[in-house]
Amino acid sequence: MAEARPAPREARQAILVSQQGYRHLFGPVPSRRLGRSLGIDPVPHKTCSFDCVYCQLGPTTHHTAERRPYVPATQIIAELEYWLEQDGCADYLTLSGSGEPTLNCEIGDVIHWAQSHTTIPIAVLTNSSLLWDPEVRAQLATADLLLPSLDAALASSFARVNRPCTGLDLDRVLAGLKAMSDEFAGEIWLEVLLVEDINSSPEDLLALAAAVHDLRPERVQINTVVRPPAESCARPVTAGQLQEACLILGPRAEIIAPLEGLAGLVGARKGASEALLELLNRRPCDLADLAMALGIHRNEVAKYVNILLRGGLIESVEVEGKTFFRARQNG
Repeated sequence: MAEARPAPREARQAILVSQQGYRHLFGPVPSRRLGRSLGIDPVPHKTCSFDCVYCQLGPTTHHTAERRPYVPATQIIAELEYWLEQDGCADYLTLSGSGEPTLNCEIGDVIHWAQSHTTIPIAVLTNSSLLWDPEVRAQLATADLLLPSLDAALASSFARVNRPCTGLDLDRVLAGLKAMSDEFAGEIWLEVLLVEDINSSPEDLLALAAAVHDLRPERVQINTVVRPPAESCARPVTAGQLQEACLILGPRAEIIAPLEGLAGLVGARKGASEALLELLNRRPCDLADLAMALGIHRNEVAKYVNILLRGGLIESVEVEGKTFFRARQNG
């Protein structure tokens, strides 16, 4: 009898992904800005250079600016390869997830592989904290879309809203954003998230307007606290304040619209409970969000939510009179 030969490395990786499921990909999920977005999570949960008061994922547990291969590029690429074979339908491949993606020093390898194997455009969400590093900018250079954030252009407000780790300050962040905007060939959509009484004063908005003028992004997308935040002090600004900010930040500014018209964006092969739990593991949602993501009626979603609540897998939380659901964290 002939001796069995080991399967090729690529086949072994595909078998492993099929057995264990995706560990570093999520979705595709509905995105207010990117449509049907396949999330790529290159760092462990809440490994971040900031500890933003408004973060929907909760407080930062690994507060660092150290770049490392937190998740090896080979693992992410194996999952991407399997996903492209099994599904492969999304509007964007989005490097984001549960921390700051540019902390992964192998992010450039992931971008390069994806661009060599699919025509789906690649977006990168970043808090902008590491763009001062030429190596980071070089790794992001070939992405199609960059979505950096800048929540404050006054040092005191920056410290209060973003709570950066030691060694990061506003001047360094602004310098990095400027260098990236000068070098980047794709589009830049700058996000500004306003928190009542922290970074929403007229002085804050005027300073942000000056920074926007210097950076020249294609879009300025204004947001506020809409999901349960890390800190109770993080409160949303009013609709009127958002409109005022839009005027001050200039003609390229827009208020990010709520989710709508994005039904059926979670993979149909999954059971509703499994898809719902996967989504809530990534971010809190209300019933309307879940109904839209799953493409089923709100009343049907409520049944699955109640099952997961009774099983202790998710919990509800009230924010500004609205009920959100989120996955319970282990431990």
